[in-house]
Amino acid sequence: MPTDPTTLLTVLDLIGVFVFGLSGGTLAVRRRLDIFGVMVLSLAAALAGGVFRDLLIGAVPPASLHDDRYLLAALAAGLAAFFLHPQINRLGKPVMVLDAAGLGLFAVAGCGKALAYGLTPLPAALLGVLTACGGGVMRDLLVAEVPRVLREEIYAMAALLGTLVVIAGHALGLPPVPVAVAGALAVFALRVVSVLRGWSAPRAPGS
Repeated sequence: MPTDPTTLLTVLDLIGVFVFGLSGGTLAVRRRLDIFGVMVLSLAAALAGGVFRDLLIGAVPPASLHDDRYLLAALAAGLAAFFLHPQINRLGKPVMVLDAAGLGLFAVAGCGKALAYGLTPLPAALLGVLTACGGGVMRDLLVAEVPRVLREEIYAMAALLGTLVVIAGHALGLPPVPVAVAGALAVFALRVVSVLRGWSAPRAPGS
């Protein structure tokens, strides 16, 4: 794992692109879409959150449009989902597991990039959550599902936890690699445990 902050953010971004691309492609296969539909869902899930983030912080053109590795990672994920979906489905709940992994990676990478561009902690945290949730929202809307971030499950709150870990590590001057790993693992663990235990975000009293 690289220790240079810029390289680390790129690596986390690319891994997140591939993992979220797998989640989009796997969902498309489950919905019996053809190979074009699988690739579209993979690209949407993998790249939408990062594009939103880059546009908002002024990192234009977005990384996915000037670095071919992003598109190649997303396309590779789509092809992997198309041809290897039986193996991926052995995870049990493949979309949820992949989604949780991508959520953690993108929350950490998104918040870290926002901090690197000089944003203060609060907007950096919001951009981290947007990066993490944006791709999943696009993926779910394209198959006419209510986005997971709007359901009762812990989703955006898990992403927010990861951004808080990154912000705390940044403020304390801790090494970026352990902080990034801790943040991503915290998001993954909270998301998976919340689904397995049926935890949900608070609702309005009496609703």
